[in-house]
Amino acid sequence: MKNTGMVVGGVAGGSILGGLFTREFGSNQSNNSNAPSSEAKSPSPARARLYFTRFSDFVVLEQATERIYPENDNGPGAIGLDVPYFIDKQLAGDYGSNRKDYMDGPLRPVSNVDTYQTLMNRGEVFIEGLRKINSESEDRHGERFENIDGEQQDAILQDFEDDKIEMEGVRSRIFFNLLLQMTIEGAYSDPVYGGNKDMQGWKMKEHPGIRASYVDLIDSEEFQKLDPVSLTDYQPSSKQGKS
Repeated sequence: MKNTGMVVGGVAGGSILGGLFTREFGSNQSNNSNAPSSEAKSPSPARARLYFTRFSDFVVLEQATERIYPENDNGPGAIGLDVPYFIDKQLAGDYGSNRKDYMDGPLRPVSNVDTYQTLMNRGEVFIEGLRKINSESEDRHGERFENIDGEQQDAILQDFEDDKIEMEGVRSRIFFNLLLQMTIEGAYSDPVYGGNKDMQGWKMKEHPGIRASYVDLIDSEEFQKLDPVSLTDYQPSSKQGKS
């Protein structure tokens, strides 16, 4: 794991990787002079937004994940790994709507508990959290979150982690923990889910990926450094079957 940014320790919680494959999807993306350069003019299906209807929310997501998992000498950061698109796709599916969770009342008021304690689904938590991040930036600095410097961004995110920010319906620490978890999973999940672009997250850790077998290496007494393999490598090529 990278040794810069806000990433420390492990990430608790189960996997959020659902069977949500990428598809082309229209968006209401507006022109934004502050949009990151990684935004393609004609996005491929892997880069199309499925959940976030406001591009301004997505820009805050990009900046927040990049502060958590920044680019450095080891390799790309969250934006370069397409982590924001991974999060977008997960929130657009059953995970984002908490479809498999019991979400009805009664809800007992609890305090000082960092587990997921809210009737808001994860998608709603993200929308509320990202907009609160931006409003904090505007209140403190008179600028949108993407326009302030890194130290100012970190200070705001730190206050979310420390539960110092008042949010509607959910504690700020719960939102931050969810943002942290999904950032890390987006960096290291199989690229088929929209993140870990070009398996660069795995390459930084020299992880071999999803290999079907190691039978050809069992008898070797030497350490083997292998190129990573993704689930996409097992999918039929669109060129197959053409004469």
